[in-house]
Amino acid sequence: MACPVSDGSDPALCPTDLCCYGECHCAPSAGHGGRRRLMLQALGLGAAALAVAGVALPVLPTTPFVLLSAWAFARSSPRLEAWLREHPRLGPPLEAWEERRAIPRGAKAVAAVSLPVSGLLVHAAGAGIAVTASVGLVLACVGGWIVTRPS
Repeated sequence: MACPVSDGSDPALCPTDLCCYGECHCAPSAGHGGRRRLMLQALGLGAAALAVAGVALPVLPTTPFVLLSAWAFARSSPRLEAWLREHPRLGPPLEAWEERRAIPRGAKAVAAVSLPVSGLLVHAAGAGIAVTASVGLVLACVGGWIVTRPS
C-alpha cells in the first residue's frame, strides 16, 4: 500500500516500510524547511559512513546504520536513497531487511561476540554494579532480538 502524501508529491518517494508506523512524512518536499532536509541528509551520510566502516570493522554493525541512512534519505533525498539502494555492499542488507526483516548470519555472529564483550568492557571500566547490570540486561535483550530475526 502506498503511503498517502498530503502535498501531492509522488507516493513512491515514501516507502511505507520506512515510515514510522503510519506517520508518513517522508516525502522530501512535504513542507519541510531546507534546514531539516540538510540535517536529514547529514544524518543519512553519517550513518552511511558508519555502515561503510562496519563492512571493514567486525565490531561495528552495518545493518542498523544502513537502515538509519535509508530512513533519513527517504525523507530528504531521492538521489541519495537511490545511491544507497544500488550500493553493492549496503544495498543487499537493506533489501533483505525490507523484504524479510532479515539480518545476515555474519552480522548475527558479530553481534553474538561483540555484545558480551561490550558488557565486559563496561564492567572492566569500573562501572558500578547497577550500571553493569542495566547495560548487561539491555545488551541481552538486543542480542536476543537479533538472533531471533531471520537470516
